[in-house]
Amino acid sequence: SQGNKSSYHDAAIDLANQLVGGGIDLVYGGGSIGLMGLVSQAVYHGGRHVIGVIPKTLMTPEIVGEMVGEVRPVGDMHQRKAEMARLSDAFIALPGGYGTLEELLEVITWAQLGIHHKPVGLLNVEGYYDSLLTFIDQAVEEGFINPAARRIIVSAPTAHQLMEKLEEYVPYYDMVASGLDWEADRLGF
Repeated sequence: SQGNKSSYHDAAIDLANQLVGGGIDLVYGGGSIGLMGLVSQAVYHGGRHVIGVIPKTLMTPEIVGEMVGEVRPVGDMHQRKAEMARLSDAFIALPGGYGTLEELLEVITWAQLGIHHKPVGLLNVEGYYDSLLTFIDQAVEEGFINPAARRIIVSAPTAHQLMEKLEEYVPYYDMVASGLDWEADRLGF
């Protein structure tokens, strides 16, 4: 879904323009629908390489629409997330629903465990992620998240500001279990 506000659509296009202008390629979950569909099409038509990673069972026109760029079919959702993470240098979440939240929390958890050291960014359009950030801050305050691990996530209201923060990102938190080499090797990090 593209959401109910034109600002979400505009932010997605702005993000695509930032990627194209910065010479950055795109790895995403495949398909041409929703905000990521807008981003993928704009990045592709802007001349950058686009890789869509999608489970074979979801590769129907009714679900994904018309896909652009390179398509990498995988067996299931777990392989999809692992492959996208392996191919990516950073992660950006636009406003979204359950799937966005699930993928976001998984890459945050992987960073906390030391499986990767890549930045995780929230494009916080019109404060969309404010309640999630408040929840995370509360979890830090209540002792459920290490204060240093709060720094895993960077957030900004515009694509330009978010890209700047991602470029400046340094993983300066303590990993919970940085010795998970078996997982890191399996995921290809």
